[in-house]
Amino acid sequence: MTRASDVRGSRARLWFALTAIAAFAGVVIQLFVTASLTTGFFKTSTARTLNVLVFFTIQSNLIVGATCLLLAIDPTRSSLGFRVWRLTGIVAITITGLVYHTVLARLFDLESWALVADNLIHTVVPVAAVLGWLIFGPRGLTSRAVVRLSVNFPIAWLVFTLIRGALVHFYPYPFVDVGRHGYMRVLINCVWVAVLYLGLASGAAALDRRLGARAAPTPA
Repeated sequence: MTRASDVRGSRARLWFALTAIAAFAGVVIQLFVTASLTTGFFKTSTARTLNVLVFFTIQSNLIVGATCLLLAIDPTRSSLGFRVWRLTGIVAITITGLVYHTVLARLFDLESWALVADNLIHTVVPVAAVLGWLIFGPRGLTSRAVVRLSVNFPIAWLVFTLIRGALVHFYPYPFVDVGRHGYMRVLINCVWVAVLYLGLASGAAALDRRLGARAAPTPA
């Protein structure tokens, strides 16, 4: 291994470690902020705190945090399971950043630690995760099979959210609020989210192949 690759490897591990720290810190701060609230849809502090974990944003940050932590420990990971979760995290956190800043940001007026958590989970982590993937990869972890398997996460989240929403009458985002829009409108919204996810996942796989081809050493 050359000195240049050693330096690049150490920088990659540091980037992944910092991204993981930002993701976990944002989630933990958000949990404490929610636990300290005295109002909300759910009546108890425990219920309000646990409800944080059902948000797509939080789950995306947790996936990114976990996969980046694993890469910081061992950048050579390449099992099928890891490859699926790595792509899932990158695509999901991209959607998190895009949807929040284009649709949801104007709905909130935050301050203090709530603002810190908001900036971490909606801006810092999405930017750091995507930049880390573009710069450091690792390359060659995507394929059509990985793309197909990664779609299971948003589908499972949507199914869980709709079933839970019907039971507890709470929906984490306006676009899946059946009480407000009805099932037909919500299902159409879900189709659009699925199309967005699949498009981003397929695009990421194609870009990964191109970046991998550029990074491949040329024969002497």
